[in-house]
Amino acid sequence: MTHKYVYLFANGESDGNGAMKDLLGGKGAGLAEMTNAGLPVPPGLTITTEACNAYYAEGGKFPSGMWEQALEALGEVERATGKKFGDPENPLLVSVRSGAKFSMPGMMDTVLNLGLNDHTLVGLARLTQNSRFAFDAYRRFIQMFGKIVLGIDGELFEHALDEAKRKAGAKLDTDLAARDLKRLCKDFKKIIKSRSGLPFPTDPHRQLQEAVKAVFRSWNGDRAQAYRRRERIPDDLGTAVNIQTMVFGNMGNDSGTGVAFTRNPATGEKKLFGDYLVNAQGEDVVAGIRTPKHIDELKQDMPEIYNQFVEVANRLERHYKDMQDLEFTIERGKLWMLQTRNGKRTGPAAVKIAVEMVGEGLIDERTAVLRVPAGDIDQLLHKMIDPKAEVNVLTRGINASPGAASGRVVFTPEEAEAWAADGKPVILVRRETSPEDVRGMDAAQAILTSTGGPTSHAAVVARGWGKPCIVGAGEIAINYGKNEFSVNGTRVRRGDWLTVDGTSGRVIEGVAPVIDPELGDDFKTLMKWADKFRTMRVRANADTPDDARVAREFGAEGIGLCRTEHMFFEGDRIDLVREMILGSLDYKKLERELATLESELRRATAPKKVEELSRARRTRKQEIEEPRRMYKGGLERLLKLQRKDFEGIFRAMDGLPVTIRTLDPPLHEFLPHDEIETRKLARKFKVKPQHLWERVQSLHEANPMLGHRGCRLGIVFPEITEMQARAIFEAAARVQKKGVKVLPEIMIPLVSDVNELKLQADIVRRVAQEVMDETKQKIEYMVGTMIELPRAALTADKIAQVAEFFSFGTNDLTQTTYGISRDDSPKFLLNYIENRVFTEDPFQVLDQEGVGQLVKMGTERGRATRPDLKVGICGEHGGEPSSVGFCHRVGLSYVSCSPYRVAIARLAAAQAALGSEQSISHTA
Repeated sequence: MTHKYVYLFANGESDGNGAMKDLLGGKGAGLAEMTNAGLPVPPGLTITTEACNAYYAEGGKFPSGMWEQALEALGEVERATGKKFGDPENPLLVSVRSGAKFSMPGMMDTVLNLGLNDHTLVGLARLTQNSRFAFDAYRRFIQMFGKIVLGIDGELFEHALDEAKRKAGAKLDTDLAARDLKRLCKDFKKIIKSRSGLPFPTDPHRQLQEAVKAVFRSWNGDRAQAYRRRERIPDDLGTAVNIQTMVFGNMGNDSGTGVAFTRNPATGEKKLFGDYLVNAQGEDVVAGIRTPKHIDELKQDMPEIYNQFVEVANRLERHYKDMQDLEFTIERGKLWMLQTRNGKRTGPAAVKIAVEMVGEGLIDERTAVLRVPAGDIDQLLHKMIDPKAEVNVLTRGINASPGAASGRVVFTPEEAEAWAADGKPVILVRRETSPEDVRGMDAAQAILTSTGGPTSHAAVVARGWGKPCIVGAGEIAINYGKNEFSVNGTRVRRGDWLTVDGTSGRVIEGVAPVIDPELGDDFKTLMKWADKFRTMRVRANADTPDDARVAREFGAEGIGLCRTEHMFFEGDRIDLVREMILGSLDYKKLERELATLESELRRATAPKKVEELSRARRTRKQEIEEPRRMYKGGLERLLKLQRKDFEGIFRAMDGLPVTIRTLDPPLHEFLPHDEIETRKLARKFKVKPQHLWERVQSLHEANPMLGHRGCRLGIVFPEITEMQARAIFEAAARVQKKGVKVLPEIMIPLVSDVNELKLQADIVRRVAQEVMDETKQKIEYMVGTMIELPRAALTADKIAQVAEFFSFGTNDLTQTTYGISRDDSPKFLLNYIENRVFTEDPFQVLDQEGVGQLVKMGTERGRATRPDLKVGICGEHGGEPSSVGFCHRVGLSYVSCSPYRVAIARLAAAQAALGSEQSISHTA
């Protein structure tokens, strides 16, 4: 039996339905569902995603039986419409559109008006009694076919169109007469012949074959691949192809085309949102070439059509129980529906829509939690322009995607990508964007266009990515040749600073001051629901009392990582640390020498030798006093400062656990890195520069990330660990006495062997007991370790004999598992990802196959020794949604992340608990 590759939709019936997105793609499934519902849908057929994958598997050939099935279904479409494909008397024209499972707006190809040639053109003109319309349809088809199917530079056709308008004295495309369009068709054919070496194909069946192949090819086009990487859409899904009877919005003033959303995709407001153009085809709206009318104006222009469309929109939203993205065409006063799919939306809109739909009874709380992509919560935390700030507003446009961003102006996507790679924030300014601009759009902080509406390509993509965007800023005159734009008497050149306020639509000169946003009731409601379903705890990485307060405001249930070394860089504390380090180096060196002398003295018998060694011992004892003072004094002063910091953190986290990591980085990080800075420090400490420089150089390591740091530092310098432990427990005792509930967890970093942990844990427990004895207070505490080396994960059963908790430091665990330096990885990781060596940056998204297996193994082995072992993760991965889902599945107790990613982790953990991570990356 031949495999079914083609599904028909015609005469109110379809072979498919809305649940078949995997096979029919989002667009095809929507067309099938609307057809079955009896809505006005032009008849057509869908070639499945399986056919696309088979096309690639067979080296660019249609799979056996596919084309025959397509022709058979096309015959059914002919019977449904009463028209015939290729018939010069009554021609059937079709559109050929892509349609993947997940929406990829503008990233793949579309061909309209297919089936036209010099003969069918005559029939179309006669049937419509409108030769201008027929020639306009023909020139559009030749242009699209040449650019998309034959791969000819689209600028050649645009240049010819501009020249035709110049000769005719026309301002808009719609001003061109039939004779102008007829000449333009000939010019377009000449471009195709000169560039491809072949004449424009006139056989409609060959046109259709080539167009289907082009859509299949577009699945692996550069912009589609870039978009999939950005959205984490799998490469093996393939695209469906929808071949549908053409309906024409460019047949006069009783015709039009538009795109609309059942709710505002930028804000979530429950109000029809969209735009349309009279006497136009769909690509005119999406491409942003003309600035369209707001959908509300359709009520005045065509009231009956408007009411019918509102009824259809409401019906579809109720049916799908989600905000819908609709495409429609009006042909001579008749409404046709061309698409329905779940609409892309901003993070704030997703939250508002989900919460309000629960209130409307359309969905339940569980669905609402799953409906919002966890990563999109980040958009609610976007900065906003300070309302109190005085700013110079150059112009206003359509506020297409909220948020505010400042950057340097660039005019090409290539330049945006290059400048961003150099670390420069950029604002991409274009007349309109096209799918070819996707890389530059991704690199930009914000996007500004002078044309287009809120459903144009720029707006849709920016909203999907959470980037501020303004479109339709019509007062801006862009001069690409001079790399500048002018607006209301101001000239803005490439490299000038500009601020885009996508929330209000303001284009602001220079860098505008921004403030943190206010989170509304909808956000709080959604988070409350998420916490109800969530089983894994969420903590925050916080190093200061202010960080701790922010973390708690975002719902953190404790601190999973407090990096004590970060406290050392505040104010003039760095000098105290440097004094302590330099004192320790001389002190330890002299202490070793003194110990050697003592040993030799005990063995010496000759009076002369005894006298010599005694003299040397007295000298060393004198010499050691100053380094000891610097070392011990520095530790004592640091103890007081750290104790105060910990008091603030414990107060902020009253009743919640606080995991404090003892000193981790190598000592050289706190010292000057060049001779100039060394001389400055020598003057401050009143020591010889050469002596200081020798001490700095003595700490140099070939590979410091694997060198003398973490627990190794505490073992060689146990006084540092003792000082930090005392600061922690004295702070705990002080605030506990005032009624604050403290739950300190002391974490020893970079352990590779249980004996390392034992040495450090003994110090911590000894100091804890001393402080409790001194203060007469019992302090509940735990001692654990950071699992950040493969050996630690492999020997976790032994380490758990001493450790009461584990926290996986996945930043370093990724480095040591891959053998890749995180600091140096940007030099090649982008190339790896583009060439599919890696699918993701392992420092951004947890490598579940490699690093993840160490996490799983370490957890299982640790709990085999200590069943109640608390296990968490405190690397950057703790706030990345798919990594959070993995942590839930392997049974971690908590994840810890930046305070500003706590909400993301809370939602991702809830989605994982509900058994679905579909909302983590994208919305269908």
